[in-house]
Amino acid sequence: PYTLNLTSKIVDVVKYEELDILHMHYAIPHATSAVLARQILAKEGIRIPIVTTLHGTDITIVGQDPSFAPVVNYSINESDGVTAVSDYLRRETLGGDITADIEVIPNFIDTTRFRRHPKEHFKQALCPNGERLLVHVSNFRPVKRAVEVVEVFHRLQQAGHGIKLLLVGDGPDRAACEHRARELGAYDDVRFLGKQEPVEEILSIADIFLMPSGSETFGLAALEAMACGVPVIASEIGGLPELVIDGETGFLCELGDIDSYTSACDQLLKDDNLHQRMAKASRDRAVNMFDESIIIPKYESYYEQVMERATLAV
Repeated sequence: PYTLNLTSKIVDVVKYEELDILHMHYAIPHATSAVLARQILAKEGIRIPIVTTLHGTDITIVGQDPSFAPVVNYSINESDGVTAVSDYLRRETLGGDITADIEVIPNFIDTTRFRRHPKEHFKQALCPNGERLLVHVSNFRPVKRAVEVVEVFHRLQQAGHGIKLLLVGDGPDRAACEHRARELGAYDDVRFLGKQEPVEEILSIADIFLMPSGSETFGLAALEAMACGVPVIASEIGGLPELVIDGETGFLCELGDIDSYTSACDQLLKDDNLHQRMAKASRDRAVNMFDESIIIPKYESYYEQVMERATLAV
């Protein structure tokens, strides 16, 4: 029903708003609905090109249930243009029955919104004795490995660091994090904030952002932290190495290597000059590479290419 409703809405909007191009996010169900709508509109003499942006679950869903593959592949191949948010995702998508050319255009953020805001009163409330603040933001699904954040935090405390932990978001692993924090005797120094808006105000008081994810096609949460001048320590998987520059804007660690995550945090907590350099480099990379003023024109240029090809194909 959702696909049928979406298809009918696309048909109506294209007809009555006289659109030039459709930009769909995710192969299913959105690109699937757009391809069906395009076929319906073609019967009425209306030609509408489709750009599909892949974010990752389009591809991972095929791994979870191969029966989706024909629909996903068809939706991608029938799109007039296809983009992926990282080169990692482009490589993962290509091959097999995927014949479409894929343009890499990364995610973007508004770095005037995501910047370090003066929120020292907030940090003073959480860290009354000048403690440093470790932050993790996610949907607390198992793939985010949030329990490992608690493990790293405890080890840093055991090493003598004055530090607090802020966990932002909610999901199935939140209870496991709470349970592990109690087991380790660290619960009193952990704050579970749940889902929060605006997250940039929280990131503005962070000293380190820890992201031990088991799967990330891009890592938007890490980019938001970087834009707020927070060094990121993340797993060296997926699209994260295209975002976090190891040794420059933070550290990349082998997946599941809690010793490595702890050591990276330890370096930043011990060396203020290193922390300041990485904080500045993180902000600079976010502004110079991923600001909306840089990425949106890439999409506009791609739209023009796709529309020109569609016109020539008529």
